[in-house]
Order: sequence, then structure tokens, then C-alpha cells
Amino acid sequence: MILLILAIIVSFVPAVLLYRWLKNRIKDDAAFRELCGSTLKKGILSVFPILLCSLVFQLIIRLIGVKESNPLLYEALYTFIVLALAEELVKYLAFRRTLQQTEYRVSWVDVTALMAIVGIGFDLIESVVYAIGASVPVVLIRGICIPHAGYGFIVGYFYGKSVKNGKPAVKWIGFLLAWLLHGLYDFSLSEPFIALNDNLAIVAILLALLDIVLVLLLVRFVKKAKKQAAYTEPLPAEAA
Repeated sequence: MILLILAIIVSFVPAVLLYRWLKNRIKDDAAFRELCGSTLKKGILSVFPILLCSLVFQLIIRLIGVKESNPLLYEALYTFIVLALAEELVKYLAFRRTLQQTEYRVSWVDVTALMAIVGIGFDLIESVVYAIGASVPVVLIRGICIPHAGYGFIVGYFYGKSVKNGKPAVKWIGFLLAWLLHGLYDFSLSEPFIALNDNLAIVAILLALLDIVLVLLLVRFVKKAKKQAAYTEPLPAEAA
């Protein structure tokens, strides 16, 4: 038990470091750091509406009546809708609420960082939940991957691109990509999926590696943005 608790604490380190780095990317901008703090809180508190949303989705899926007749289809619906869609939808709404409540003139890189921070906040809480009954290696691997930060990067990047270029439909590309990757990752870990073929376990490993790549791309984008005005100049007012 002590070893598991230590693993949970250690697993928080990558997410906390990433949050602090995003928060302090402009050290003399106190307003942005304050905005990051309130955004992190929204990400943490999003766990409650996510639970409610998941419950509603689960009740709807149960009414379809495929759990016994087609376990694989049920698991696909459960992972893609009850888990992935509920989480991505509520996180996105928390992100939008952040933009609506602030007077800070956000840029493309700002909205990308903020959406990632929403993901980090939720990830910190979810990591504790997933740690219950999990092994130490699983806890540590999840901590290294920071999956919700990567999904947040996708949503935030395309959201900023959408507002910057005046193409509203583009923001939904990011949301759909994040949702599909999230759902596929959860589905790849399910027993009915792995039962199809033992070799399919590689899918979950590849998607976990992709989560790490997404975090690295987030860091790369934020660093790159410092040198390009297109990423740092304030977005039009409709960013909210």
C-alpha cells in the first residue's frame, strides 16, 4: 500500500511540472498565471459534471440492450461514449467557460495551453481513481503519459486555428480527433477487445506512446510560438 501511495505521488510529478511550465511561460504576465490557476481548478472540478454526464450516457446505452447480446459492441459504446465523449465534452465546456469568464485577450498559444491545463486538472483526479486496485507500473506509466494534456493540446490547437482563420468548423476537427483517440485508447484496454486476439494488446501500447508524443508536440508548439506573432497576437473577440 505504501509503495502504491508513493507511486501515485510520483505519477503527479510530470503533470505538475507541465502545468507550472505552461503557467510560467511568460513570467512577467501575472494575469495569465492567474488565469492558468483558475483554469486548473475548473479542470479538477470537471470530474463532477463528467460523472453526471457519464451516468446519463450509460443509462441510454443500457436501454439499447446490447450488453448481453453483443459485449464487444457494448464495450465500444461504453468506452467511446460513456467514458471518452463525456470527458471530452465536459472538459471542452469548462475550457469555453474559462474563455467566457476572462477579460484576458488570449492568443492561439494561450488557448492551446489553457485547454491542456483543463486536461491536466482532470488528469490529476482521474489518476487517483484509476490507481485504486491498479499496479505500481500502471500508475507510473499513466503519470508519464499525461493523456488528457495531449488530448487538450489537440482541442486547444485546432480551436485557436479556427478562431485565427475565421473557420468555425475547424475547432470541431480537434474535438473529434481528441474524442476518437481517447475512445480508441480506452477501448483497446477493454477485455472484449483484447479477447479478439492477444496481439491486439500492442494497440494500447502504441496509443500510450502517442499520448507521450502529443505532450512533446505541445511543448514544441509552445516553444515555437514564441518566435511567431501569428501564435502570440490576441485572437478576435469571438475566441470565447
